[in-house]
Amino acid sequence: MTEENEPTGVRLQKYLAQSGVASRRKCEELMLEGRVEVDGEIVTLMGTRIDPATAIVRVDGKRLLPPTEHTYLVMNKPRGVVTTMADEHGRPDLTGLLKGREERLFHVGRLDTDTSGLLLLTNDGEAAHRLAHPSFEVTKTYVALVEGRMKDAAGRRLVDGIELEDGPAKADRFTVRDRQDDRTLVELDVHIGRNRIVRRMLDAVGHPVRELTRTAFGPVRLGQLRPGATRDLTDEERGQLFDSVGL
Repeated sequence: MTEENEPTGVRLQKYLAQSGVASRRKCEELMLEGRVEVDGEIVTLMGTRIDPATAIVRVDGKRLLPPTEHTYLVMNKPRGVVTTMADEHGRPDLTGLLKGREERLFHVGRLDTDTSGLLLLTNDGEAAHRLAHPSFEVTKTYVALVEGRMKDAAGRRLVDGIELEDGPAKADRFTVRDRQDDRTLVELDVHIGRNRIVRRMLDAVGHPVRELTRTAFGPVRLGQLRPGATRDLTDEERGQLFDSVGL
């Protein structure tokens, strides 16, 4: 953050207006009301200048991101599609769902071939690395149809933690959405990124998975996106994701 008598940077109220927050006059009012912060500090001085490339700006607590040349997509990966851009065995892969896109995109983490649901794709290498790295512990939400009528005790075991062959594992949240005699529909949050972790956890408590879908990745929700379709991340989703991994 710099002051008005320094020629570098962009006036904060101008940056807010150019970012579509409101008119410049309204943005000045937002600043005077203490609703704008830069790098964690409330800013009310009209002459304040910022570097949009490095400053973390929030309005009413929501991250405001500068325009970007990078692409950030949400895909609803169908079951049976391999999470790779080119499958050496000729199986359906992500490239077939991205026809017409010229960017070289990375998938953020993976979904098993027989798992459907939310997959993030981007050409921002640093964001892809951080979002997929287990040290940042981004929470993912899954809905699973499992075999058998699951008792509450099995869910409590998952939340308390169980031991798998490659170490302990636990669900951050677990709920039963529907029970029938031969199957149960459950929803769970996990931040562990190990291979087939949700399937192995449910199998360990005696309820093998029939169908599995990821419905959320951090703050990003799958919503009504149809299988095989993609959409751009909203600015709010991108800001929340960046906050979660320190970008």
